[in-house]
Amino acid sequence: MSRFDRQGFLGVDSESKLRAATLGLVGLGGGGSHIVQQTGHLGIGGYVVVDPDHITESNTNRLIGGTLADLEAATTKVAIAERLIRALQEQPRIIPVRDTWHNATGELKRCDIIVGAVDSFKEREQLERFARRHLIPYIDIGMDVHDLGDKTYLIGGQVILSMPGKACLRCCGLITDDRLALEANKYGAAGSRPQVVWSNGALASAAVGLIAQLLTPWFKEPPEFVYLDYDGNRGTVIPNDRMELLRNKVCQHHPSEETGDPLFDMREFNRFIADSALRNVKLSWKRLWAVIAKILGL
Repeated sequence: MSRFDRQGFLGVDSESKLRAATLGLVGLGGGGSHIVQQTGHLGIGGYVVVDPDHITESNTNRLIGGTLADLEAATTKVAIAERLIRALQEQPRIIPVRDTWHNATGELKRCDIIVGAVDSFKEREQLERFARRHLIPYIDIGMDVHDLGDKTYLIGGQVILSMPGKACLRCCGLITDDRLALEANKYGAAGSRPQVVWSNGALASAAVGLIAQLLTPWFKEPPEFVYLDYDGNRGTVIPNDRMELLRNKVCQHHPSEETGDPLFDMREFNRFIADSALRNVKLSWKRLWAVIAKILGL
């Protein structure tokens, strides 16, 4: 029995498809660290892991793979993620970026899927817009803690699959102008950005399930839009009430004219075509597309 025999139901060549895939993961402190671990077990072969920070004492209650020795050494979160992946994969393709994702756009636009486990609504919207521009599926995960009074709290969260052309985070009501204007630095009333390991794990597991559906032949028709609600008090992950209403919605917040790399230089492509013509090179369509993809950074 080979390592992946027990997930053979994912379909013919699923192992090679997962191995060939590249996952962009932005935010490695909570739910993102769970996704690193689970996709390493799943067999994803390529990673762009992005986080500017190192482990701190407040991370040790939820950062999967982080240790007390890492705390003493102030190990970076990308280094912890890379170590975890290499412990689970033979010769993985890893690009660690210890920086904000805004300085990793060249690496992220080559990914098959981008997952965001970030704290702010502003970052969520910007990251989704970037993914949409480059026609990359984006999965957002996040949690919150609400004060119900009388020293009781509600743990909640969401997992949203945002596909180009389909409902976006604004369509879902997760991103609003009011939220962007206020941009709370605290999650609920339980303290600054309260998080617990089991809630992050539940959200991450749902996200990894979507990754498997998108990349493998397991689902005949991969989902085009998903909006899941997590209730940590009840321990449930269920479709949001808006999910069916938004399933066939055409997104108006990210128009088609925004698609494409704004830094693409047509002059570079024209120079290549002119040079090829001078050398009487006859390009096949396959070769031509490979050149275009290289120029676009696809």
